[in-house]
Amino acid sequence: MKKRNKIIYWIVTGFLAFGMTAGGVQQFLQIGGYIEIIQNLGYPKYILPVLGIWKILGVIAILIPKYSLLKEWAYAGFFFAMSGAAVSHFANGEPFTEALPSLVLLLVTILSWYFRPDSRKIVSLQKST
Repeated sequence: MKKRNKIIYWIVTGFLAFGMTAGGVQQFLQIGGYIEIIQNLGYPKYILPVLGIWKILGVIAILIPKYSLLKEWAYAGFFFAMSGAAVSHFANGEPFTEALPSLVLLLVTILSWYFRPDSRKIVSLQKST
């Protein structure tokens, strides 16, 4: 089962890294329709580069070895960003399909965090021998 969990971890983490990097680059460069999306939600345009940089840094933090506390912060940031995005879409009365990308990335964030190996956790749950 441990091998299965490792495979699940790397698949969902790869998807998470790709999704967050793609969104982060587009937000940083303010391309791909993000200006319209953010303005429709009532947020200022200057928030896009900030979110973009944080997402890119979060991906780096999750992928590099060690730095368990930094990984926890990155996962928390992804969780807050994606849940906040979904709530923003719903609060604005937009259809479910508009919130779907953020909900998918929210789910992938949770799965990546849940299946992360002990070596990527703050407190290792491995038994001492």
